[in-house]
Amino acid sequence: MPKYNHLINRKLIIGGFFCLIALIYLGRLFYLQVIDDQYIHEAQANAFRYLTEYPVRGYIYDRNGKLLVMNDISYDLMIIPKETKGCDTMALCEILEIDKEEYLKRYKKACVHPNSPRKQSFFEKQLDRQTYAKLQEKMYRFKGFFVQKRTVRKYPRPIAAHLLGYVGEVSSEKAEKDSYYKEGDYIGISGIERSYEEELRGKKGTQIAITDVHNKTVGRYMNGKYDTLAIPGKPLYCSIDMDLQEYGEKLMHGKKGAVVAIEPSTGEILCLVSSPGYDPNELVGGKERTKCFARLYSDTVGLPLFNRALTAMYPPGSTFKLIDALIGQDEGVITRSTVYPCARGYPPMGGKPKCHPHGAEDLIGSIAVSCNSYYSYVFKDITSQKKFKKYTDGFEHWRNVVKTFGPGTRLGTDLPYDKPGNVPSVQYYDKVFGKNRWFANTIVSLGIGQAELLLVPLQMANVIAIIANKGFYYTPHCIKGVSDSKQLDKKFKEKHLVGVQKEECYKNVIDGMQKCFEPGGTGFASKIPGIIACGKTGTAENPHGKSHAVFQAFAPREQPKIAIACLVENAGWGGVWAAPVVSLMIEKYLTGKITRPDLEKRIMAADLINGKNLLSTEFH
Repeated sequence: MPKYNHLINRKLIIGGFFCLIALIYLGRLFYLQVIDDQYIHEAQANAFRYLTEYPVRGYIYDRNGKLLVMNDISYDLMIIPKETKGCDTMALCEILEIDKEEYLKRYKKACVHPNSPRKQSFFEKQLDRQTYAKLQEKMYRFKGFFVQKRTVRKYPRPIAAHLLGYVGEVSSEKAEKDSYYKEGDYIGISGIERSYEEELRGKKGTQIAITDVHNKTVGRYMNGKYDTLAIPGKPLYCSIDMDLQEYGEKLMHGKKGAVVAIEPSTGEILCLVSSPGYDPNELVGGKERTKCFARLYSDTVGLPLFNRALTAMYPPGSTFKLIDALIGQDEGVITRSTVYPCARGYPPMGGKPKCHPHGAEDLIGSIAVSCNSYYSYVFKDITSQKKFKKYTDGFEHWRNVVKTFGPGTRLGTDLPYDKPGNVPSVQYYDKVFGKNRWFANTIVSLGIGQAELLLVPLQMANVIAIIANKGFYYTPHCIKGVSDSKQLDKKFKEKHLVGVQKEECYKNVIDGMQKCFEPGGTGFASKIPGIIACGKTGTAENPHGKSHAVFQAFAPREQPKIAIACLVENAGWGGVWAAPVVSLMIEKYLTGKITRPDLEKRIMAADLINGKNLLSTEFH
């Protein structure tokens, strides 16, 4: 009996041992198949590759249906660090034109958080076609690498870089905040590309590709049954006229400054030129893009990346007199027949601000010849009215009405980074001169658009659109509609009334602006044959150098189609450089041709930045 018990015990022990071994194997199999997905990943990695399908970014068209922005195919070289064993790194470095140190640097970056060694990440972006072709020939030698296709922007004409903006790599901060983006994705950085990013970007999809032992894609898993399709971005219909934009950039070549044109009846931006500019195709691509951006960024003379049309704040000079003429009439301090003396300057302040010789003028004549003395009186009479208990009340009233025309406020356009300009406040002058220690003659230069008064060119164009409309404007915008339905934000259809509404006030100012193009007027040399245009010259004093040339105009007088402002930095009198640019652009837009080839040639030939082909004759 004891011997029998002993046999039973041995059987139990041996059976238990085998059961234990079986449990260990079962547990290990359970862990490997259910819990640990390492082998699943490795097995799938040998056959499957998950590719992000980037959507086609939305096309952008001009107001006439011409293509402004399209897409081109680009290729990114991706890496899965865990699978690079056996990769011919020397051959890869040779094709990419990098050394081994650079290769190791990129490899280590791909191995660290947030990318695990088993996850794909970017090794080189936007390969050119030659490099892509070389890689495809030898892809079987580059274990752990594969090429992923995406699209990049392409511009049929090298224009409108500041308005269209450019696309760049998303920042890590943006990728953390917005789950749509991942490291290496592209996003609109400036211009329309930034403002309408959500409409343009579309929605990403995923492809499951099947690869062979030579690291080549041979098909789609289950014929694409489990793929998700990318949804293309929506097309945008821009308000700019491609031909007018291109012509404006040609006229402004060799000059610093900006031109903005608006359709008064809608607020649509017809062109937005910032000069010097650049070819938007330069900021597309991999290595070349980096080189071009560095070159543009380092140009401290021309500042080609600086959008002067929206962010450069300038004194408006004599063009601001139009607002004072409207306010003065509305307040009843001047009428059409009001005459002020001009002794080549403003007499109460010893002839300052100075003025050119022309004699006493009425309201119409003061606009046509741009009398500084006249508008010094107007400013003083507006702000010093007896109905105000103290001078600061009168000044604050003037300031509030001025701001309804746009200066000192952001207009709310659909382009990013627009500046508000500046209309100085009571608090500012109290700080500068002391409380109750300043009055009209202390700051009289404001009446002629100088001192601390600053506008951006977009605001200058909008002021002229307001005068063309006789008292209202629509928020300037550069998109007519989104997608085929031509949807448009409701705020761009809202009419904004300004602080002067009497039609007679506008009629008198417009009469003066029309006379600007007649003999004796400051814009006579830029008169447009066959078109009744209304304009105003300006010479904006610049404390840092030569004055800026300014000109604003709209045409035709009845049912205006275009309101336009031009500022040329350090160019002197407004009638010499800014007025010809404006008048040529108006003629080009309204008639489609130019009848003054000599004037066109003079403007296009002038390189004011480098001082070439300058003409000595100047007139106001």
